[in-house]
Amino acid sequence: MTLTIISFLAFTAFVAIFSWYKLRKDKLDTQEGYFLGGKSLTGIVIAGSMLLTNISTEHLIGMNGSAYKNGFIVIAWEVTSAIALVIGALYFIPSFLRMGLTTIPQYLEYRFDRVTRTLVALFLIVSFVVTLLPIVLYTGAINLESIFNVSETLQISQQEGLWLTVVVIGVIGSVYAIFGGLKAVAFSDSINGIGLFVGGLLVLGFSLWDIGDGNIVSGLSKVYKAAPEKFNVIGAKDSVLPFETLFTGLMINQLYFWCMNQTIIQRAFGAKSLAEAQKGLLYTGVFKLFIPLIIILPGVIGFYYFGDSLYDNQDLIYPELIKKVLPVGLTGFFAAVVMGAVLSTFNSVLNSTATIFSLGIYKRHIKTDASEKQLVWVGKLTSIVLAICAIMAAPLVAGAPDGLYQLLQQLNGIFFIPIASIIIAGLFLPKISAMGAKAGLFVGLAFYILTVFILKVETHFVHIWGIEFLLNMAVMFGVSYFYPNSNKFKPTDIGHIDMHPWKYAKHLGLLLVVVTVLIYIWLGN
Repeated sequence: MTLTIISFLAFTAFVAIFSWYKLRKDKLDTQEGYFLGGKSLTGIVIAGSMLLTNISTEHLIGMNGSAYKNGFIVIAWEVTSAIALVIGALYFIPSFLRMGLTTIPQYLEYRFDRVTRTLVALFLIVSFVVTLLPIVLYTGAINLESIFNVSETLQISQQEGLWLTVVVIGVIGSVYAIFGGLKAVAFSDSINGIGLFVGGLLVLGFSLWDIGDGNIVSGLSKVYKAAPEKFNVIGAKDSVLPFETLFTGLMINQLYFWCMNQTIIQRAFGAKSLAEAQKGLLYTGVFKLFIPLIIILPGVIGFYYFGDSLYDNQDLIYPELIKKVLPVGLTGFFAAVVMGAVLSTFNSVLNSTATIFSLGIYKRHIKTDASEKQLVWVGKLTSIVLAICAIMAAPLVAGAPDGLYQLLQQLNGIFFIPIASIIIAGLFLPKISAMGAKAGLFVGLAFYILTVFILKVETHFVHIWGIEFLLNMAVMFGVSYFYPNSNKFKPTDIGHIDMHPWKYAKHLGLLLVVVTVLIYIWLGN
């Protein structure tokens, strides 16, 4: 245990010192410096930060748990991201950067009106506190409690151990976000991203080496022969993720998450040029195609080791696998990587939420003459309040029947699809009015809550996303017919940064789409 703690502290300290060194000369008391990293982020830093903001313990724990129980059908959550990132790099990010956006709600004011911007800003803040932050904290606590046996060491109950771990993670994550701003988040993410890949591949390698008696290929073959059905990516209609969902609501969700989600796209807003932003999105797409080696295959390997003994506690499979296959010294290193993944998503969401509140609500409605230093101060205070709320809510997500990752996606649908529908309508359908957008926002919200959480209809919730999207569009068109659009806004280049595209963007984008299709052809037989 001593060696585990030493390796944990060593890697954690390295990330903190590296981030401080990179930021020691930066000015973090300005709006651009604190919220957008000084408009200086490069493609590889953007990709590392986007990846680590996305891949946290809700993936390591939740996705591996789902793969353990359901097999490779859950790969759709990952590989289809590559297609969304291609669309984002080629179509969304050029429009957003041309307008010099700091937040997504800012665009909604340009395109619709001030009320629409405020409503979406409030919805986003609520969604982060109610859904993402508590699940990230709780899944991180599960992993660290399992590795370090916090409850046993301190002679307290496991629930108390989880509570304590949640608080520690929340406090450390808040420090990064509150005192370092976006650039601190991005640099720490890049180092933790490397650690995540190395650590995840070590778990995979040691597992297959052990199963194959020193031969990784033989180990993979044994895992496949033990449960070939786990490797099929085509989910049945009654499965946790039916194949048909790829053509209904899944891609809408992916487009929102990678192209319109403030927490993710804010990294691209901090790019020093359009070319670097496109590189960041497309490099992230490349990484997403390899991520299943870390967050899906280990879950299936867990089935080889443990059978169905943990089906009732599927979210424990990855911590158990780590303890089984990793040497003691590397266990501490990987615990630090897990901690980094938690901190990455946690502090990224805090930073993005602070940006939305400070610039979209405080500056617009509370104190219109606020100085840049005041906005940064309000952003830090917002992060503190949200962190406390998330820490208090984290234990409430325990015991999700289909696993924590599935719960996260179900909850995301409350806000993501309505917001996605009005942003897409705003960008591509000039006749949609502000009144139509607001109607679509509330109708979509009410429809999803009614069908999924109150009536609990048997249709898969991802299909309901697709139905909700079409309903929102119909409502927006109908309302806009009676309340026509009077806003003639058109995106214009404000000359904020270099807008020359990356010359290889379309080539790499086409390659990512082709590889995604080939994965389904290869694993769908």
